[in-house]
Amino acid sequence: MEPTDDPVFDRRLVLPDHPVGWVVLSYAGDPTVAPRRPIVRVLRGADGTPLDFILPGASHGSAHWLGLIPRDAREIRLSAGAGFVLERVGARREVSVLAQCLLRRPWRFVSALYERLRGSERRYRDILRGACAVTPLRHYGSWAASRNRPIRIAPTDLRIRCLILARPGEEAALAATLDALDAQSHQARTIAVAWDDAIPASPDPRADHWRWDARATPAALIAEADALCLLRPGDIPAPDALALLAPALAEADLAYGDAIGPDDRPQLKPDWSPDLALATGYVGRAALFSHTLLLQLPATPVGPMAEAILAIETAAIVAGARGAHVPRVIARTTGECLDPPARAQALDARLKMLGAPINASLRNGAIHLGWPLPQPAPKASIVIPSRDRLDLIERVCRGVLHETAYPDLELIIVDNGSTDPAVLAHYENLRLDPRVRILIDPQPFNFAAMVNAGVAAATGAVVVLLNNDVAVLEPSWLDAMVRQASRPEVGAVGAKLLYADGSLQHAGVVVGLGGRAGHILRRRPGDTPGHLGRLHVAHEVSAVTAACLAVAREKYLAVGGFDAEAFPVDFNDVDFCLRLGAAGWKTVWTPAATLAHLESVSRGPSVGAKRARFEQEAARFSERWRDVICHDPYYHPALSLTTFGEDLE
Repeated sequence: MEPTDDPVFDRRLVLPDHPVGWVVLSYAGDPTVAPRRPIVRVLRGADGTPLDFILPGASHGSAHWLGLIPRDAREIRLSAGAGFVLERVGARREVSVLAQCLLRRPWRFVSALYERLRGSERRYRDILRGACAVTPLRHYGSWAASRNRPIRIAPTDLRIRCLILARPGEEAALAATLDALDAQSHQARTIAVAWDDAIPASPDPRADHWRWDARATPAALIAEADALCLLRPGDIPAPDALALLAPALAEADLAYGDAIGPDDRPQLKPDWSPDLALATGYVGRAALFSHTLLLQLPATPVGPMAEAILAIETAAIVAGARGAHVPRVIARTTGECLDPPARAQALDARLKMLGAPINASLRNGAIHLGWPLPQPAPKASIVIPSRDRLDLIERVCRGVLHETAYPDLELIIVDNGSTDPAVLAHYENLRLDPRVRILIDPQPFNFAAMVNAGVAAATGAVVVLLNNDVAVLEPSWLDAMVRQASRPEVGAVGAKLLYADGSLQHAGVVVGLGGRAGHILRRRPGDTPGHLGRLHVAHEVSAVTAACLAVAREKYLAVGGFDAEAFPVDFNDVDFCLRLGAAGWKTVWTPAATLAHLESVSRGPSVGAKRARFEQEAARFSERWRDVICHDPYYHPALSLTTFGEDLE
């Protein structure tokens, strides 16, 4: 590599004899620094048109990328963060990549050949990469074994107290946990075992032992240490677990890492996601809670031992604690003390005790957090851009006006110059309903401008953007979205959208997926739980689609609405959510609002001039949001951006 004069793509890859075709880059990274996916930029043709590839993050110490360098490439540049070291560049023959695809995914081999014959370089490349460079999550063990590297961690003087919560009969498992603590590169200052019943006659001398006191407060558990680590017998922290967590706690109230669960499956966690943490308890064990945090929490008893970790996590989240994530597996953990019904009951009681304005209940095996609806219920203004297509506009209007259970709503249709007499006649009937207004905007199609015009005409405190090809499936969808949008800390709210066949169309947007931004788990079965069970609960995401998006009107206006100049048709919703995030409001996706969506059926496919316009908007999006593309905080850096599933790369 050699330096360039580009402040972002500051390194030039000089490959032997300037090869084109399939290459493999192997590189190392430092998991102790902020996660960042490298980006390879290929400058193509005489004018140097850029083509960017987002590489896997090296959260496990090293990573590999299989890519296709186009024939007209004239220069290859790299943007990578601190700690990046390019270790090897290898070339692969195209026939070997095709053969690997044929062995792994025969149907994808056929699809790849088809795309090559029709001249679609992008689809050909992505199909082969998805078949040859992506590993299903169930094969995590072998995938990680080829990537895990020992790391050097600067020592800290953080005094850690490890508290192991034990029950009678767990002596053998306790010994294994104590063995793992003995092997830590950062030794705990004190190790204690709290027993839920009588202390064994011959307790392990490597720890202090005492009986659990349900009246203990969070502050009492940490004693004089700087940080508290709660464990269960059978938890096996990796040798560098405490060493990795200690520096992460410097800028946060609690720090946590990834884990292998009792089912031997990896738990690759997002960065701090408090809604998801409340609903699923994903933070888990081998986490550190700071002394400062525990002193600030209410001095209420943590209660029964089985509820201790839940009690501390819940109090921390309600108090607005800041979490730091170490994106590396740092422990193997045993089972939880509470099953889902018991956890829901304990969480609900704890939220009431803390005076939180929410309740917890169990729905379909997952915890549902019930947020209050302001009283009186705020008016919701539903804005629908549309043109012609009587079948679509008739269905969506019927769903909003007659199949939605919400006490105060208005419907604003922004029509882009319909000429169908049946649609115009339908508008006349709609105008008889005082809740309906129709704006006529016959200008050249600009989705963002139409949405902005509809919001400008809205009188509701909450605006809901809705595509004309969306169908209402259940009457409570709007109530669920308004409850989320009314939270002070929430900006945009997205819904669970299904294709006509019941498969997933939208379960949140991952920035970087597919190269820019994409819908996670698209085309999977509608009841797919998602990694960590997150698709069963409301949780934070980086962005949601404007096909069904709710937001408080004042927040919409505060960030200037949709950017109709930079993103007239595509990426405007993702850009909007990211600008809300930059202003301090998070985006939430909720399965409590489920609707059907026939994606872009009224616009048709993007080909020719439409495709050129899409690529221009995509380039603007990439330049504006490159930092988020390099690391979506709610999507683990080890997960693939090539496929739309939760695979490894």
